[in-house]
Amino acid sequence: MSEKNSQNKKNNIDRARLGRLTRQQLKELEEKEKTGFQKALDYLIMILPFICGVAAVLEYWMIPNGSPNSNPYTYVGFLVVLISVYLLYFAFSLMVRLRGDKSVLDMLRYRAPLLSALFLLLAGYDYLTLKTGILTQPFVPCMNYIINIAWIDRAYLLECTLHTLRLLFLGYFIGVALGLVTGITCGYSEKVRYWVNPVIKFLGPIPTSTWIPIVMVVAASLFKGAVFIIALGAWFAVTVASMTGISNVDKDFFDAARTLGASSRQLVFRVAIPHAMPSILQGCTQAMSSACVAIMVAEMMGVKAGLGWYMNWAKSWAAYDKMFAALFVICFIFTIVTKTLDLIKKRALRWQNGVVK
Repeated sequence: MSEKNSQNKKNNIDRARLGRLTRQQLKELEEKEKTGFQKALDYLIMILPFICGVAAVLEYWMIPNGSPNSNPYTYVGFLVVLISVYLLYFAFSLMVRLRGDKSVLDMLRYRAPLLSALFLLLAGYDYLTLKTGILTQPFVPCMNYIINIAWIDRAYLLECTLHTLRLLFLGYFIGVALGLVTGITCGYSEKVRYWVNPVIKFLGPIPTSTWIPIVMVVAASLFKGAVFIIALGAWFAVTVASMTGISNVDKDFFDAARTLGASSRQLVFRVAIPHAMPSILQGCTQAMSSACVAIMVAEMMGVKAGLGWYMNWAKSWAAYDKMFAALFVICFIFTIVTKTLDLIKKRALRWQNGVVK
């Protein structure tokens, strides 16, 4: 293994001489060689999620229940699936490490404490609900109740999820598109910014949820009103980020481009937007956060479908297990959406982590 490490460092040095060293390779080259104790500690930390997962299974299975628990194997199966996925990821990272790429193993080492905490959190939650009743059921149902009801009501949950996603992305993309046009125009043109900036400053401090009662009365339909509310929050976030990013572009870049004969269109699309792209993408991420908050409030107050409506409906019938099931689905969906936006951002800004020359 040490011979392979030496060979990898030698290859990195050769690449550096050729001017083709990536930031990750540069980081590995600058790192000090870990001692045997540090390597053993790293592997112990990476095994810790498996240990905590087994502990969560034993806690659920060995400690007597404080309340009735139908279909008890569902939660065990859920834990076993999580543990199996982690072990497969661990095995894959070791295989990649043997081929000389340690980035996957480093990422696993970074995430292992969080995954361990997740298993401990599940065990603690189960102990406080099903085992001891400190968190009183059915108001705070145990994980086994939540998973079972989510599976039983999966068709209705799926229908509500699709409605929420349609509403979310429709309002989000409309708001982002309008925000890009407004922000880029205001950032590049001082005349347009003179007229639009006061409107942004006036509407900006008003929370999106404040518009819901007005829009629900004025709008032709509840669906269109919800789309408007989501688009409004996304528009404001993207407009401010785009305008700020383009306004902060160094004026020397524009002067140099004009000297080379660039047209106004080229100044916008070849100079302004590329240099403002980090700020623009950050605004798109903030717009998604605003849209997620707005859609939940809109669905709870007026829209007759969706996960927010489902939670409100379940609460009115005191079906707290359904309410928690919808809550977990919401958290899962928004986590996936946010992660996807982060991947798009890294892909679009790959030059920031690209080859160092």
